[in-house]
Formats: sequence, C-alpha cells, structure tokens
Amino acid sequence: MTATTIDEVIARLDSIIDSECAKNSRMAYFPILYRKVTIRIKEGILNSEFENNQRMEKLDVLFANRYIDAYDCLGATKPYTQSWKNAFEASQKDTLLIMQHLLLGINAHINLDLGIAVAETVGDDGELMSFENDFNKINEILGSMIANVEAKIISVSPLFGLLDRFGKGREDKLVSFSINVARDGAWLFANQYHFSPTKEIELKSRDTIIAILAEKLIHQKSWVLKYLVKTIAFFEKNDVPQIVAVLKKE
Repeated sequence: MTATTIDEVIARLDSIIDSECAKNSRMAYFPILYRKVTIRIKEGILNSEFENNQRMEKLDVLFANRYIDAYDCLGATKPYTQSWKNAFEASQKDTLLIMQHLLLGINAHINLDLGIAVAETVGDDGELMSFENDFNKINEILGSMIANVEAKIISVSPLFGLLDRFGKGREDKLVSFSINVARDGAWLFANQYHFSPTKEIELKSRDTIIAILAEKLIHQKSWVLKYLVKTIAFFEKNDVPQIVAVLKKE
C-alpha cells in the first residue's frame, strides 16, 4: 500500500521490519536504517531545517514509496528494478555481512531511487537547481545515521572492525563505497533524468549500472577481502530479531 504521509511511511517501515523479523529475514536490516533517516527528516521538517520543508515532505514520501513499492512486488508478478531485485535476493545469503545488506539497500535507494524521486518532486517544469542544498542535507543525515548504525554493528559482529582496518586502500566496492560519491552520482542522475525526453530508457540504463554495482558489493575481487568477509561473517550473530533490537537503539 502506497504511503501518502511521512507518518504512513514510518508505519509501513515498522510493518516491514516486524514481518521480516518474524521470518528471521535479513531484509529487516535496511528498513531499520531507513526508518532512522525518515524520523530524522521528519524532525528536520518540524524544526524548519530545510530550505523548503513542504517540498521535503513531498520528496520523503515519493522517495520512500519507491522502496515500499519494490518490496510490495516481492512474490507478485509486477516488475521492479533489477537493483532492488539484487538487494532482495542477497538477503537469502547467510554468507553476507550485516553491512553488506545495508549497503545493497543504500545502493538501490540512493544511486537509483533518489534521483528519480527528486525529479518527480520538482516536476518536469520545476527548477531542479533550487533543490541542491536540501538534497545535500538529506545525504548528510543519511551519513550520520550510517555512522550510528555502524557503531552498533560491532556488538553483534565482534570482528567487524577488521574490515575497516584491513580493507582500506582496496578498490573493492564493499570497502570503497562512499555516501559522498553516491550523493554526487545521484545528483548527476537526477539532472539527467529530469531533462531526459525518454525517462523510461534513462531509468533502465541507470538501473543496469546500479545492479552491476550491487553485484560488486556482494562479490569481492581480492582474496584477502574474501577471506576477511568470510571470517567476519562466521562470527556475526545470525538471530535477526536480536540484531534488529540492537540496530534499533538510539
């Protein structure tokens, strides 16, 4: 069911988290992070932190519905983007790290969905450039929420710190994924999508690129990282409700 307000978005995310927890499904991880971001954006709107708070609420709902609609397509015959398909299918893998599941959701949602949602919020005749400051604010909020969640992962993944310690300097997407890089790419795509006369073709082309990036987040090129991920994953807890309870904490 499509959300129409931020409160409905939060309610849907709660419902998804509860449903996936009941199935011990790793698909519960991303909506926890997204719920934190959504609540923070709601607080920002109430405190008039954005240049255009009414527009921000519209964006928040349109943006969230791209994830919600993709989730609702699971098990249905309706098509959805390959980027989300890769992220959802990866949730079946018990060899991936908690952080990988989070990054796969961020990859689909920021690298693909955000640019589309921004363009739809502005509309074909709107001024996209006036949105740039608020766009950057959203990504600042996301970055802070990721840092918040990362700090909690260590309690359910005791060797998680090794990834940062030994993974730095490598080109593998798992350790080189950057919110700032994703932000810049999303803004560029928002412009391309906004001005494109063939938006469906633009979307499919971008989706193909981001789906490939998802595969790179799953599979490491370096044998060192492959071994490191396998070792970290072995010691991670696999009780989803327990992990969710930890990640939910403020």
